[in-house]
Amino acid sequence: MQSEKLEPVNYYVGIDVGTASVRAALVDQFGTVVAYEDHPVKIWAPQPDHYEQSSDDIWAACCTVTKKVTQGINIAQIRGLGFDATCSLVVLDSHFQPLAVNSEGKCNRNVIMWMDHRAAKQVARINETQHSVLCFVGGSMSVEMQPPKLLWLKENLQASCWEKAGYFFDLPDFLSWKATGVTARSLCTLVCKWTYSSEKGWDDSFWKLIGLEDLIADKYAKIGNEVLAPGAPVGNGLTSEAAKDLGLSKGIAVAASLIDAHAGGIGMIGTNVKGYNLPCENQSIASRIAVICGTSSCHMGISESPVFVPGVWGPYYSAMVPEFWLNEGGQSVTGKLIDHVVRGHTAFPELQTKAAASAQSIYTYLNGHLDLIKKSLPVGFLTVDLHVWPDFHGNRSPLADLTLKGMVVGLTLSQGLDDLALIYLATIQAIALGTRHIVETMQAAGHHVNTMFMCGGLSKNPLFVQMHADITGMPVVLAQEVESVLMGAAILGACASKDFVSLQNEVTCG
Repeated sequence: MQSEKLEPVNYYVGIDVGTASVRAALVDQFGTVVAYEDHPVKIWAPQPDHYEQSSDDIWAACCTVTKKVTQGINIAQIRGLGFDATCSLVVLDSHFQPLAVNSEGKCNRNVIMWMDHRAAKQVARINETQHSVLCFVGGSMSVEMQPPKLLWLKENLQASCWEKAGYFFDLPDFLSWKATGVTARSLCTLVCKWTYSSEKGWDDSFWKLIGLEDLIADKYAKIGNEVLAPGAPVGNGLTSEAAKDLGLSKGIAVAASLIDAHAGGIGMIGTNVKGYNLPCENQSIASRIAVICGTSSCHMGISESPVFVPGVWGPYYSAMVPEFWLNEGGQSVTGKLIDHVVRGHTAFPELQTKAAASAQSIYTYLNGHLDLIKKSLPVGFLTVDLHVWPDFHGNRSPLADLTLKGMVVGLTLSQGLDDLALIYLATIQAIALGTRHIVETMQAAGHHVNTMFMCGGLSKNPLFVQMHADITGMPVVLAQEVESVLMGAAILGACASKDFVSLQNEVTCG
């Protein structure tokens, strides 16, 4: 038989830098993930509310996973590279060398993580100003954004860090700089975490009012004066040094990046759902809300005109889907909270032993155990007398109160596996109720969402998904490709390569 000559396939690499690991995927031109790898990254917690990382460690992990996913592939067929990452703050000196963000002077620890709350006093003072830029972050800035962290550095590490700093990057922008040598920033990061306006640019009066007027110098050179839309090509692509580090070819297109949750939104909010009889079918993409749930949960709703939602970040223009306004609700450390509750329980060693004996993950085993003890009632009714308030790390949305603490009501003297399973269930229900609170607040302000699209590590837990469907009363859609965040990063690379018409076309055509 005579075989037909097949056209060579084009590939794109997506790199996702999460809280505790870096992941990479090789995606082909048809949207199929053909290879996947992950690698842990270090976290330092030198004192309460201080969380730090190393940009060198993160870049090394990016190189490790990229080389693994491209192994055995003709690198000439790799057309584009896209990054997403947590909105952590990277500090470099004027020679692009790491600067310590700690009093110990450890320069390898030059990243203040997104979940770092050291700047609580600074963000309180910023919010007291009631400056007009705060209208675009739900009326109250979060301690997880960059201005309070910058102010903390100036007030606490002025000589060792602030005066020596040459560049402050959001982590996604650090990665695109590391790959291309170009200091351009993504519209996504600057609008969502730095108060940049996609229509007006920087507001000098804000930075002067909060005591950071020195950042205005040289047209904001330290924090970004060249801004690119997500997916736009950065510079001339991969530098020779970065290409060698990553095991790729020099000049491959590199995209302006996205924050990780926004990449998840890009990766799934445009999913084709025809024929599934969902409420959002034949409706605008604005009828969908994307929930990206991993270490934290982010709730991404888009609209054709700006919607101002109290306690919910945004509206941000073109920060995720081009030409749409974005509102972003969120719950801090949801995945971390579930882990904290389960691993801190007295019965955790017993759970570990039984899960290992049955060759299951601890969460699969807990889900099965709940099915065994539920009897005839739905599993959700098991916690009728047990309730969790989930704000162990403050409330991001819609209360926007970082001082809130967690609470458990209905504890007994029981310390067995049943008790562990119940508090695990109650914690998941509390997180789902938090999502309902966010969604209802967005709907009351003018959003018309009716279908939830979910991705991220927690979406792989069927109990987590079911509780969200039950408690919100909305259908939950899971993408066939479970790695939606990585898919979003790869879509950026494909867009930068110019193999596809536009980022908006890729997203909204599903």
